[in-house]
Amino acid sequence: MTHSSSGRSPAPAQVGFPLFGAGRSSLSRRSIMRGAALGAGTLPLSAALAACGDDEDGGSDTGSKEVSFGSNYSDEVPKNAMASVLKGYEGKSGGTVKVNTVDHNTFQENINRYLQGTPDDVFTWFAGYRMQFFARQGLAQDISDVWSSVGGGFTDALKKASTGEDGKQYFVPFYYYPWAVFYRKSLFQQRGYTPPKTLDEFKALCEKMKADGIVPVAFADKDGWPAMGTFDYLNMRINGYDFHVRLMAGKESWTSSQVKQVFDTWRGLLPYHQPAANGRTWQEAAQSLVAKQSGMYVLGAFVGEQFSEADRADLDFFAFPEINPQHKQDAVEAPIDGFMVAKEAKNVAGAKNLMKYLATSEAELLFLKSSPNNVATHKDADTSGYSPLQKKCAELVSGAKQVSQFLDRDTRPDFASTVMIPSLQSFINNPNDVDGLLKSIENQKKSIFTD
Repeated sequence: MTHSSSGRSPAPAQVGFPLFGAGRSSLSRRSIMRGAALGAGTLPLSAALAACGDDEDGGSDTGSKEVSFGSNYSDEVPKNAMASVLKGYEGKSGGTVKVNTVDHNTFQENINRYLQGTPDDVFTWFAGYRMQFFARQGLAQDISDVWSSVGGGFTDALKKASTGEDGKQYFVPFYYYPWAVFYRKSLFQQRGYTPPKTLDEFKALCEKMKADGIVPVAFADKDGWPAMGTFDYLNMRINGYDFHVRLMAGKESWTSSQVKQVFDTWRGLLPYHQPAANGRTWQEAAQSLVAKQSGMYVLGAFVGEQFSEADRADLDFFAFPEINPQHKQDAVEAPIDGFMVAKEAKNVAGAKNLMKYLATSEAELLFLKSSPNNVATHKDADTSGYSPLQKKCAELVSGAKQVSQFLDRDTRPDFASTVMIPSLQSFINNPNDVDGLLKSIENQKKSIFTD
């Protein structure tokens, strides 16, 4: 994989959120890191494609051709939700959508090889830095012409998060979601717990939970990405959003006192976390929250996928606690998920036509009907059917002074996957050698960011 030697500005980190138009709320979904492989299970859907007109890349009469769709929506809830979206597209068709669903983590781990091989026409991906990376590599199709017809449905901030370093658009946003500290309302009511606002209050609550025989914080990092959310919040609460941006861009030293304070603070919190996190998936940790064996969970709103419809109303959250009064709770982690068109797409015109549909409020609401754990990005999406949790998610993000996209989306993909995943897992296994760990990260960072 080749990398540009030019400096990179973390796109999502510089998106001028809030993401919403005046008087409107929007939100999102899952920040994750690894995925898109060749092969894997294929789910054919009889999804009809709207007829495409002439297209400079795909020629005419492509509406009847099949469009292939590479999907990382492998968990049951989002997989079924996406199936309903593509089935909803059947009524506007003359062709079919062939869906290749790949395990979420495998998808991310193999995305570069996938895009350089024989990729699907349209594929699921993430906004900002990670989108920009592949656009700069020449592996994504310019869809500025799609934006010329659908752009009115999105805020300028969302357009910016969908724009490459060359000023062209390569991404259509679909939904986004915040990371926060999730809990069950009934457990808090039963035990008399109060959501904390500061780190000291958070620690005091953890002590109460331990005394009550409850694991204070559900925790998992088998997949490598979940712990990144905890790191990001600790870093932004201690050092601020701007420091986060510079650190992710390779412009701050990992051996600095600021980063050391992040890990030292985290080390003090680890005794409150579920042990053996590197052997546990996020879904398994979520089940401990569902069962009230754990009291809290730092994760994205997609944690609601693990709750039954009856229990979902019991799910609530609070913003990650304040640590440094200078930065308060200003920053919120809220990744944007959506779609791109591969540069090597076989049916470019059909792919762009599908993208136009995916850019509608109709498509977003079809998805949210089956997966009500996220919030639509489209200005015209009807929010009247949102659950109280969805409305609270929208309020959290719209009220934030800064919005980040998640560690693995705010930095280079290779740095996130080859350095930060093993480093954070190493820290979880042995949190006592922070100095050695940070020296190792810094040395690897210098090598990667100067290639």
